[in-house]
Amino acid sequence: MQTPAGWLVLAIAVAGAVLCVEIFRRLLSKAGRKWALARHLVEHCTWAGFTVAAVVAFNLVFGPGMFGGSPGELATARTLDRALGLVTIGAVTWLIVQATYALTDVVLDRLVKVEGERNRRARRIMTQIGLVRRIAAAVIVVIAVGAMLFSFPQVRALGAGLLASAGIAGAIVGIAAQPTIGNALAGLQLAFSDALRLDDVVVVDNEWGRIEELTLTYVVVRLWDERRLVLPVSYFTQNPFENWTRHGSRVIAAVFLRVDWSVPVDKLREELYAFIQSNPLWDQKDWTLQVTDVLPNGLVELRALMSAADSPSAWDLKCDVREHLVTFIRTNFPDSLPRFRVETPETRVGVPWTADLGADPDPGPSSDAGPQRG
Repeated sequence: MQTPAGWLVLAIAVAGAVLCVEIFRRLLSKAGRKWALARHLVEHCTWAGFTVAAVVAFNLVFGPGMFGGSPGELATARTLDRALGLVTIGAVTWLIVQATYALTDVVLDRLVKVEGERNRRARRIMTQIGLVRRIAAAVIVVIAVGAMLFSFPQVRALGAGLLASAGIAGAIVGIAAQPTIGNALAGLQLAFSDALRLDDVVVVDNEWGRIEELTLTYVVVRLWDERRLVLPVSYFTQNPFENWTRHGSRVIAAVFLRVDWSVPVDKLREELYAFIQSNPLWDQKDWTLQVTDVLPNGLVELRALMSAADSPSAWDLKCDVREHLVTFIRTNFPDSLPRFRVETPETRVGVPWTADLGADPDPGPSSDAGPQRG
């Protein structure tokens, strides 16, 4: 026989449990202004906490007799009781995972604020914590699913047989999931070998960007133009890539100029030094300007090097220096701009290269005019 009073008590119990969680949430919200862990617990665990409180209160108060005493009603009550058990396991698992994320977020918040030379080590720890907590969450979920399955008597009866065939099943699953397992192992290898970290500057397939996300299965590279390049983790263990911040964020920037032989290198060197001294992007450490090559097309190659604190600063500094030197050469030494010389039959027989090509280079003895000079 159904008991309305029992259902009323059940509703009061669930409402009371939710109210207690709400009060606790408000207290944590106030404490979160000074206590980082309380703030993260509120962010991550609020809805999971409401669910756990409601389900646990329902489980404690609910009884099979609340539906009535007939066989059909008792069977319905037992089915609901089993479903509540599964929901309880799921809700508690959700709360544990969210609490784990809240605890690790406290550490990650502190690591994000680390600057200077310690930033590289902080980013390595951030990467490792991110991967470890994903693994922990996966293990917790697997254990919860196992607990749900073993709550059924039929599954428990098959347990011995499943354990006996675990070796064969494990081999089959291992072969089928080889790419996934390989990616997971590659992710752990990258994180704990310090080969790749969050916010590292990398060049992959001639694309420049930063590591935005590193999981057990894929890596997201945020490119310079805000595109996202998503690659499997195994790519970074099987293919070469450039890591510009492997041991530090400092980068040497290079600017190449191809100009005429008449360019005054010493004056360009002085101008480069004067310009970068006034540029805040230069880290006041390394710089030089050298003639690095003589090109087959008759030009000389100049290379200007200057150091910057990080790769974005190096890129902007390169653009600033290139623009300034181009303007300086065009304004002060226009004769040094790139130009190509052509050898003609006249120049090969000794006529000066400045001769006017529109005039006759050899007017003959009857002409009073000599070779026209350009």
